[in-house]
Amino acid sequence: MERQAKLSTSRIREFQLFLFQWWKGNKRDFPWRETRDPYHIMVAEFMLQQTQAERVVPKYLVFLDAFPTMADLAEAGTREVLRVWSGLGYNRRALWLQEACKKILLMGGFPRSPQELRMLKGIGPYTSRSILIFAFNMDLAAVDTNIRRILIHEGFATKTSTHKELFQIAERLVPTGRSRDWHNALMDYGALEVTSRSTGIKSKNSQSRFRGSVREARGVLLKCAVENGFIEPGQMVKEKGLSEEAVDKAIESLSREGLLFEERGKLFLKE
Repeated sequence: MERQAKLSTSRIREFQLFLFQWWKGNKRDFPWRETRDPYHIMVAEFMLQQTQAERVVPKYLVFLDAFPTMADLAEAGTREVLRVWSGLGYNRRALWLQEACKKILLMGGFPRSPQELRMLKGIGPYTSRSILIFAFNMDLAAVDTNIRRILIHEGFATKTSTHKELFQIAERLVPTGRSRDWHNALMDYGALEVTSRSTGIKSKNSQSRFRGSVREARGVLLKCAVENGFIEPGQMVKEKGLSEEAVDKAIESLSREGLLFEERGKLFLKE
């Protein structure tokens, strides 16, 4: 709260002017920034969860080519949805996205509040606000890890600031009527300046941890199920070089999530 007391109107205005000036020469181009369609924005926000923006771009374009409308995705089969999503990882996001589309269609209109959006699986506090900010330019604040780093870097917060305090500070910084531009500018500033240069924080290479992991086994099993319609667990161990333990755990988690079912010793993808 002490930080907020020092957050004067002049300091807020100074940072707003600085950031927008910086953004003029450093703006990044992404296809989801060229649309105001809430469905397209929602697809991007689901994909951007736990995935770098550069990796999302080609998948985003392919996915919307396959499912251009909410109804197209809602009516698609599980196998087709997972086939198109394949390569992004965390495949449950694709099914949560599809489920969200089905529920929104039943609502008769796209939700216009964070509370409504958070009732949908896969949408948390940050994503619910991001969708409304980028689709409707609502005067809301969204705080993720990168925005937290900016608030700390610029002296608006400290490493000990609570999420509530960070959110209150972020709300005061949003320029009225320019929330969409503001958050895009924050993301670019965080990615190009604060994270990589000022703090020395670089993206981690998790490839060594991925090899031989349950996550790798999940990805391989789902890919085979999408391509062939079924999986033979023993064959996965022999042909794909996966460990029995990783395969067993992957099957257990995929079955628990309702993605696979067993019949006559084979595992099939649920439609």
